Amino acid sequence: MYQPVLDAVAGSLGLTALFAALPLATLFVLLGVVRMRAWLAALLSLLIAVLVAVVAYPMPVGQALLAASEGAAFGFFPILWIVVNAIWIYNMTVRTGHFDVLRRSFARVSDDQRIQGVIIAFCFGALLEALAGFGTPVAITSVMLVALGFRPLKAATIALVANTAPVAFGALAAPITTLATVTNLPLHDLAAMVGRQTPLLGVFVPLALVLIIDGPRGARQTLPATAVCGITFALAQFATSNYFSAPLTDIVAALVSAAATVGLLRVWRPAHTYVETVPTGGTTTTDEPSDNSREVFRAYAPYGVIIAVFALAQIPLVKTALASATRTFTWPGLHLLTANGKPSTLPLFKFDWLGAAGTLLVIAGLITIPLIGIGLRQAWSTYLATYRQLAAAIVTVMAVLGLAYVMNASGQTATLGTWMAGAGAFFAVLSPILGWIGVAVTGSDTSSNSLFGALQVAAAQQAGLSTTLMAAANSSGGVLGKMVSPQNLAIAAAAVGMSGQEGDLFRKVFLWSIGLLALMCALVFLQSTPVLSWMVP
Repeated sequence: MYQPVLDAVAGSLGLTALFAALPLATLFVLLGVVRMRAWLAALLSLLIAVLVAVVAYPMPVGQALLAASEGAAFGFFPILWIVVNAIWIYNMTVRTGHFDVLRRSFARVSDDQRIQGVIIAFCFGALLEALAGFGTPVAITSVMLVALGFRPLKAATIALVANTAPVAFGALAAPITTLATVTNLPLHDLAAMVGRQTPLLGVFVPLALVLIIDGPRGARQTLPATAVCGITFALAQFATSNYFSAPLTDIVAALVSAAATVGLLRVWRPAHTYVETVPTGGTTTTDEPSDNSREVFRAYAPYGVIIAVFALAQIPLVKTALASATRTFTWPGLHLLTANGKPSTLPLFKFDWLGAAGTLLVIAGLITIPLIGIGLRQAWSTYLATYRQLAAAIVTVMAVLGLAYVMNASGQTATLGTWMAGAGAFFAVLSPILGWIGVAVTGSDTSSNSLFGALQVAAAQQAGLSTTLMAAANSSGGVLGKMVSPQNLAIAAAAVGMSGQEGDLFRKVFLWSIGLLALMCALVFLQSTPVLSWMVP
């Protein structure tokens, strides 16, 4: 039974933290500096994580490898199970031509790519995040932007940066629910606190997207649209999370912001229209054929089906029936304790094959088949082609989750968190960074909250800070680590046909991630002082 020792290197927590940081540092350097392919960088970083676990802590080799295997399995199910099936539905609409119909429909809302980017990546992406999460909005919105004429690198960048403000309440508030479970803090208080942090991101993200697309000039020209979109999203996210329902927060915010933006466009348009010219393979929105109402309905049908299936799955009776098929078992041969000697929950593998978001997407896909008129043989060949398309991303995600599980099981992640928690009152600044690290490693705000939620509460108690504020800061800071997570970089790159160029994408989004993280750190620090302490429930 392996029990981590957090100061395993010479009895020094700081020195041990340096070793614990090596796997993540290796991953970022290989991606951002060396420009290595993500799947290879992930495998090498996993090897470093295993070596650190075995040599520095020391963790038995067998236990380290078993932890890696469980992480790889978790990477495929439920995470890749969601992404593959979401992309499959998209690929079927491409094969039947209905995605072009959908693209033309979006284009008719506005022929300005700056507005299209905001509506698709931010509003529609927020809705997809609310329903499925786990990389689905990045995968789908990035390819939609490419179809509208965006360059692949820019489309992937926009999709990743947009997937920030909605993440904490994604997958029907799974991150917040998990945070409440591991911290024993009231769900409503945590949802309310996060709802007083991430809306600030919601205000600025639409503006950031236009800056990426067209720079400062474009930001000035589209300011009314980005302001209406961001402010309405923020107000809806705040109001719903604080006074209505945490699981419905992003659904309401996405629909309200989209409706407000489209409503504005009926009475206002940018003075100058921006359409980027793509040298090869681009799609313009001029001289497009008209589509009859039946074809438009069929183009939107897959996404309506997805919303309906996920909504039905939340009905208590249906939810209970789906959950009844779930099987939870201990990963064979993996025996772990936490640093304080209690049995670790890490070896417990939850196989919710029927109620998983990926399975619901399969159901939605099967319903979609007759609606869009694709044959069963074509649907099956498209499904197999989707796996081939995502092969590199599948290796990357499984390797990164293997790395995360090794770091968690060996004590590397806990060492980093405990070392940062020793900062006293200054921990209010570091708290969002800890959440950022958690999501950068695991690719999931839910996983980061599970990993660091209890540690945030313990550190807050030691430093005399609000436990609700610090726990919420883990989730709010974590959403900004998603755009630099290797698994999400791999998903975005694969979706737009850039597999192997994840390093280029990483460099595009890294400064946005750090800049928005600094903003969140400043907000949390002020909320820990009398200046903004009135915002803490």
